[in-house]
Order: sequence, then structure tokens, then C-alpha cells
Amino acid sequence: MRNLKTQIRVTMALGALSLLAGLATHLALTDIYHGEADVALEWNIVRLCALVLVAFIGMALFTLSRALRRVT
Repeated sequence: MRNLKTQIRVTMALGALSLLAGLATHLALTDIYHGEADVALEWNIVRLCALVLVAFIGMALFTLSRALRRVT
């Protein structure tokens, strides 16, 4: 990404998406805990949300390191 402002906006969007992913993960894990018969969909939701969280953490670290280099 070229522009640091664009990179920060993408990181913020991933952060908001991560909050929703946390809620979806909670709901999916609650269904799994309650012993639903078929929990394949719930496990797929957990996996997808984990990918969203990993993408956000990676992007946040990358953006912060780029911003730090720009400041110093």
C-alpha cells in the first residue's frame, strides 16, 4: 500500500471487522459448547474469524512499524 493514510484506514476497517468476528466466534463457540448435533458450520465460522483476527493483527503491526519509521 502506497499511502500511509490508506493503510491506516484499511487497518481500522479490519479492526471493526475483528470486533464483529469476535461476536460471531462467541456465538459459534456457545453453540458448540451446548452440544449441537452438527457443528461443522460453527467450526468453519471460528476458523474464518481466526483468519480475520490474524489479518488484523498482522496489518496493525505492519502499519505501526511503517508509521514509526516515518516519524523517526
